[in-house]
Amino acid sequence: MTLRAKPRIKVCGLTRVEDVQAAVAAGVDAIGLVFYAASPRHVTIAQAKVLCQAIPPFVTIVGLFVNASRAEVHRVIEAVPLNLLQFHGDETIDQCEGFGLPYLRAARVRPGVDLLEFASQFPSARALLLDTWTPAFGGSGESFDWSLVPSSCPLPVILSGGLHPDNVAAAIRQVQPVAVDVSSGVESAKGIKDADKIRAFVEAVRGT
Repeated sequence: MTLRAKPRIKVCGLTRVEDVQAAVAAGVDAIGLVFYAASPRHVTIAQAKVLCQAIPPFVTIVGLFVNASRAEVHRVIEAVPLNLLQFHGDETIDQCEGFGLPYLRAARVRPGVDLLEFASQFPSARALLLDTWTPAFGGSGESFDWSLVPSSCPLPVILSGGLHPDNVAAAIRQVQPVAVDVSSGVESAKGIKDADKIRAFVEAVRGT
């Protein structure tokens, strides 16, 4: 029998040092910082630099961007020790490449969206991150119909969108992603994480 690795865990949208510390203590694999001014979880470069000081080696630091200019992305990269970029808007492959860092490409999922065709447009992406479609970009707190995820995909799949401690195990069993990404599902308020919910989420993933 082939053993399947447990999905990696990313907690996104952190805004406070104590929340970063709680996520690290719980054993998450990655921390997501949102550089999108319209998001309630947005952080400035100055805030991000402080948060990164609380992130130890071997925890991946992911920077999330939505339709940012190349100059804006470069400004963040030059100041913040990001390991991975996440593009969550309408970016083309040319707008994702050329920064000297690997990237994730997010797809907003709803019926009628061809995820295989979308993934084929980004062969250089490290993975395809699947989130719930909203008129805005992310942060809805709602899950999507997991049956819309194709059984095979040209890119590794990261599952996001409305995950929380009570549904993440079922999501993993159905989708079998390489990683899961949570934000609102471990919050007490927008941008404010709950340490107990983070621990419960990690325990639910590790128990699958």
